[in-house]
Amino acid sequence: MMNETDRRLVIVVRADPVICGHSVEARNLAETALERGFSDVRIVTWPMDVLERSGLPLKPLDAVLPYSPGITVERPEPVGDYKVPDGRYVAGITGRLVELFTDGVPTVCLSLYLSPHTLAVSDALRAAWGTGLPVDVTTVAEAVGSDVTNVVRTAVTEGRLGAAAHILSTYLSQDLCVAVSEYTRDLIVSEAEQIDARHGTRFAAQCRERIAVSYPAIDSAPYLDLDESRIDAVMQARGLRRDGYILFLSRLAAAKGVDDLIAGFERSHLGDDIELVIAGRGPQELELRERAAMSPLAARIRFLTDVGDAEKPYLMAGCAAFALPSKPRPEFVETFGIALAEKMLAGGGPVITVPTGGIGEAVGPHALLVPADDPDALAAALDRAVLEMTREERENSARAARDYAMQFDRRNVFDRMFARLPQRIPAQTVES
Repeated sequence: MMNETDRRLVIVVRADPVICGHSVEARNLAETALERGFSDVRIVTWPMDVLERSGLPLKPLDAVLPYSPGITVERPEPVGDYKVPDGRYVAGITGRLVELFTDGVPTVCLSLYLSPHTLAVSDALRAAWGTGLPVDVTTVAEAVGSDVTNVVRTAVTEGRLGAAAHILSTYLSQDLCVAVSEYTRDLIVSEAEQIDARHGTRFAAQCRERIAVSYPAIDSAPYLDLDESRIDAVMQARGLRRDGYILFLSRLAAAKGVDDLIAGFERSHLGDDIELVIAGRGPQELELRERAAMSPLAARIRFLTDVGDAEKPYLMAGCAAFALPSKPRPEFVETFGIALAEKMLAGGGPVITVPTGGIGEAVGPHALLVPADDPDALAAALDRAVLEMTREERENSARAARDYAMQFDRRNVFDRMFARLPQRIPAQTVES
């Protein structure tokens, strides 16, 4: 068995400060790796100026929690100048991975998002082998929803075999292929079947055989046993009242259904003392602010764009209900729903959501489900959650939801994932 000092985990991902459940997942897996005996953990990601120019929703930098000692966040600089109009930053990431793969340390490399991260890992591994230096790398690729909806499906729809083959063959070349939900796995297989039928390829059978499910890793600790006085302090600082608001907390994008939520809030019978709090950032923020300003309930609709990781559990625990009425769109389908599982861990009022994509796997039987694109059903669910459920019903529901969501705790997810790895690197487990 190798010494702990000889083991490294490299995670390639769009990391903090990007507002994305998988950037949080990367942090959670990195922290768990330290507990499980990896003394060197690297998160390889994008330079800050690239993220700021990208249009991705970002957390305020002062709200990003620090990583534990032993976790290094690397943001490689680009390679090349203006004569390389695109790909310079991917080249920087790929080059850094080659260096990490050839320095003699046995390494597990996990990439979240196939494009461009798994593509970069694959290129780096080929280059590392070509150096003639010792290479001991085990690769894990995690496919998320936008890999399919934004990349593979587009390639299929446009008949671009090369693009689809590039990403699927690279995915299948990894030692372990995982998807964030059964829904995501089925979606990949379905798209692969279309490619096979159109072009005579053989991707679907390989996907069906190779892809396992690994749910997103959530750190349950910040959500459990919350200090009541701290909840009250957060409420006071935000000018909120416990059980006095409906909370939405996610990216402000069309697929998240915030427009439906505003309409449902307007049609509900909630009293004048109940507010709608919309927390997050994203491309639809301005449009949603304009929509809310025209609402007859505009004075009761608030936007929060500065919620940090430390405050989030308390806002979730203090709400009367948490609503995420996501809806499938060509560019995005909710393939799990990390925020929903986090809310179930935090307690508080019930979850209101829709049975689309992988959401059912995230919430099980522990949410009030409504059809997508249905403000009237949302209004009825809001009334049910706030006006009709007894305190006993709410408490029993919250306990059952928390018990269900504990399967997504980062230690459980980490251990299940690493138990599947080829045993080139011992999957040593230590007491946490």
